[in-house]
Amino acid sequence: MSKENFKDVETIIGPSVKVEGDFKADGNIIIEGKVSGNVTTKKNLRIGNEAKVKANIEAVDAWIEGTVNGNLKIDGHLKLSANAKIKGDIETQLLTMETGASVNGNLKMGEAPAQEIEEISEEEEEK
Repeated sequence: MSKENFKDVETIIGPSVKVEGDFKADGNIIIEGKVSGNVTTKKNLRIGNEAKVKANIEAVDAWIEGTVNGNLKIDGHLKLSANAKIKGDIETQLLTMETGASVNGNLKMGEAPAQEIEEISEEEEEK
């Protein structure tokens, strides 16, 4: 995930801003402050290095550098930078995690279709 994904940012929650309650957006969001509630966007989310988020999160792609206490459902690519701290379950298609990032929760990633899983199991049984 690159800065290109955040070229057209619609909402920035600055470092001195504290948001309480559910936050829904159609565009890209950057969070540098504190958020408590749920965060949902139809596009991309970036959580800055000093940000503290206590929320369940849904987004297409996400780049997390700060602290998140809540579950994440990312449709595409989730990138966790070295300082990222996640306490909650993660569901995503693709995960990139730098050394130093921490996750305390369950991970569900890139689920294959049921038919493909059955075929793999049958092949393993034949061995």
